[in-house]
Amino acid sequence: MGNLRHDLASKPAAPDLSVLGDMRLRLGRVHEFCGPARRTLALRVAARLEGPVIWIRPGWQAERLNPEGVLPLGVDPGRLIFADPRRAEDILWCAEESLRCGAVSLVVCELPSLPGLTPVRRLHLAAQAGAEMMGITPLGLLLAQARGGVPGVESRWYMTFAHGLNEKDGWRLERRRARSDPPATWHITADGQTHPLAAPQVIG
Repeated sequence: MGNLRHDLASKPAAPDLSVLGDMRLRLGRVHEFCGPARRTLALRVAARLEGPVIWIRPGWQAERLNPEGVLPLGVDPGRLIFADPRRAEDILWCAEESLRCGAVSLVVCELPSLPGLTPVRRLHLAAQAGAEMMGITPLGLLLAQARGGVPGVESRWYMTFAHGLNEKDGWRLERRRARSDPPATWHITADGQTHPLAAPQVIG
């Protein structure tokens, strides 16, 4: 565990990716998205990057992305490479190897449950190794159910539909945790405009 901490602290900081308004994600790190619109937020990130996207999802779950819903968010469905592990223990392994390969800019991992701290630190190290291999600094996104709570992530974001209705009303985006930024909330319109709101009250 001590070696993991040393390796994470000794690497220089990677640049940030601007996503929506003031939303920025540190490349070469792993972030958590949670809430009903977490997949929509992940696709917004994919639209800001180039090249293939590896999307890892539990093979036993029937829910799948609809290509008709991907295109309006600026993502060509042909960029998405899906991996459907049949065993829970293989999901994070796939994410780790995908980040380490150095050939993709984005790895999205849908979590069936919350992982421990050590596996998340391994994902950070894999992303750093991938950046050193081929010069592409990958970004890792962990999609957690409900309100999330993955330990050790660089930042945690929660997104739901504005007013609890549908995408026509836009979305409510919350930055619930980040290493260098305070909690914040925005209303995201259907066309991607951002408007600051009162910061969320986060417990724990």
